[in-house]
Amino acid sequence: MSTLDEQVAERLAHVRDRIARAGGVGVTVLPVTKTFGIDACWAAHRAGCTAVGENYAQEVAAKFADTAIPFGVHFIGQLQTNKVRMLAPIVTVYETVDRPSLVAELAKRVPGARVLLQVSTAGEEGKGGCALVDVPALFDTACAAGLAVQGLMTVGPTDGGPEAARPGFRAVRALLDRLALPVLSMGMTDDLEVAVQEGSTQVRVGSALFGARPPLSTQVR
Repeated sequence: MSTLDEQVAERLAHVRDRIARAGGVGVTVLPVTKTFGIDACWAAHRAGCTAVGENYAQEVAAKFADTAIPFGVHFIGQLQTNKVRMLAPIVTVYETVDRPSLVAELAKRVPGARVLLQVSTAGEEGKGGCALVDVPALFDTACAAGLAVQGLMTVGPTDGGPEAARPGFRAVRALLDRLALPVLSMGMTDDLEVAVQEGSTQVRVGSALFGARPPLSTQVR
């Protein structure tokens, strides 16, 4: 076992302990490997993770195109419709579906794609997401287009600390139950306890597993 493998396994155990202490049972950890090399993805896989999360289309294409991988790749960044074709051979779950035009493109390029609908709870420009009240209509549109809608995803606010995320997280969980969907991707390194307490089934964790994130070349955004 490499030093990186040992480090990631130890840190993953700590994250899972945080989840357990927050009352979480059966919560999945999605390692966020954006800007890290393929070695970080393999270390997470060897530690027991079944998928990784990536944010940038061109980085995904560069990192995974020539690599046979036994784990899933979730796309968790804002997704432009013109990037779907690039991602189609690699991505297994699209977590940031937030508008009808993206639904249509996915249905065209990746029929039956597994998706999560992103809900805007932070009210911050640049984070993407569909307004809470518009999600049921988007859900109907995605289902009619033949996409496999598995659940919802949201990103907490940048400011205000973990507790600032609680009202939004609670509202998204209520909507998930209303739609009778199984997956709720909610919570990151800094607010995962609040997310778990409010019913998250998957947390997206990067720095808690891999440490400081290296800069990303503008060529792979």
